[in-house]
Amino acid sequence: MTNSNTQSGGSGPQGRDSRPRRPSRGKYIPKRKVCFFCRDKVQYIDYKDPAKLRPYISDRGKISPRRKSGACAKHQRALATAIKRARHIALLPFVAAHMHRGGPGQA
Repeated sequence: MTNSNTQSGGSGPQGRDSRPRRPSRGKYIPKRKVCFFCRDKVQYIDYKDPAKLRPYISDRGKISPRRKSGACAKHQRALATAIKRARHIALLPFVAAHMHRGGPGQA
């Protein structure tokens, strides 16, 4: 019964440490999104062009966040302002069309 530790998978040479290790994949590093507006050197985000603003709005009508849109902080602020201005003059919807048609409390 003495030294039973080393024979039955304890901390001895036949224990966990001597098993062959599986090669690790390493830490996943996502590819950094480059700001579309910086890349194309856009000076001003035009609120009168809804086709350019539509990709930055979700299907529910929400402005997409920076981590999803890939815009830098400066252009994300300008983008949000442009979307809000386009909504105000009815070029873009405040809410998606499928959200207009009644809700849980309406018939």
